[in-house]
Amino acid sequence: MVIESTYGASVSYQPSRQEANQELQDIVSRTLMRGGKMICPVFAVGRSQEVMIAIDELFRSGTVKPVPVWLDGMIQEATAIHASHPNYLTKALSKSLLKDDGENPFTSEWFRPVKGRELRESIVMDTSPCIVLATSGMLNGGPVMEYFKNWAHEERNSLCFVGYQAEGTLGRRLQKGFGEVPMLINGKTEIVKIGCEMVTIDGFSGHSDRRQLLDFVDRINPPPKNIICHHGDYQKCNELGLTLRERYNCLTFAPSNLETVRLF
Repeated sequence: MVIESTYGASVSYQPSRQEANQELQDIVSRTLMRGGKMICPVFAVGRSQEVMIAIDELFRSGTVKPVPVWLDGMIQEATAIHASHPNYLTKALSKSLLKDDGENPFTSEWFRPVKGRELRESIVMDTSPCIVLATSGMLNGGPVMEYFKNWAHEERNSLCFVGYQAEGTLGRRLQKGFGEVPMLINGKTEIVKIGCEMVTIDGFSGHSDRRQLLDFVDRINPPPKNIICHHGDYQKCNELGLTLRERYNCLTFAPSNLETVRLF
């Protein structure tokens, strides 16, 4: 068996979606009350659509006063693919897509695609509150960098992570508490100081947490004799592998990058 270990550590348990939605509501409310802008680095597939649905619920319910939500990167294209296959979505979401009765969260009026550099520059310079969902999800490139380098220094703004930040990425460095980062601005390297509020909401992750990973292996019959733990920090791969070895008396491997494991 080959199994991921993104959240395989002994303390890696994800909050419920209800808790994640509440955290999102809190950070959106705080940011907009300050008159600020919220940057949300997202992956185009999956995570973007989950956050769009959550924001749509906040606005439709009247919990938060609607503001423009800009979608930058490949989010619009990925969302169109989701909408084209409603049978793979939840029943409630599928129903809203098929009925086309104005309840489709993906076509709500507050979601606005960013088409081109000129519009992006206009959004960056605009002083009114808004939310930006933009790729890439780990702040390691993509259009999100334009918003980050222009807005990260302002205390009224916020940076909201909703996905895993891998070691070595800008997102992970910020989570570790880096107060300033070098960035290329107008062809020159400049230091961007981090003054905005920063939060991480774990409940939107597309990865299974430790409890879910162990439950999955529990359902395998007969139990696997060999398990390769990968797709995670080395420590998390090792922790999950040790637990699986003790629980199932099997061989486990946590190979490093480029390490070869002979299967046969």
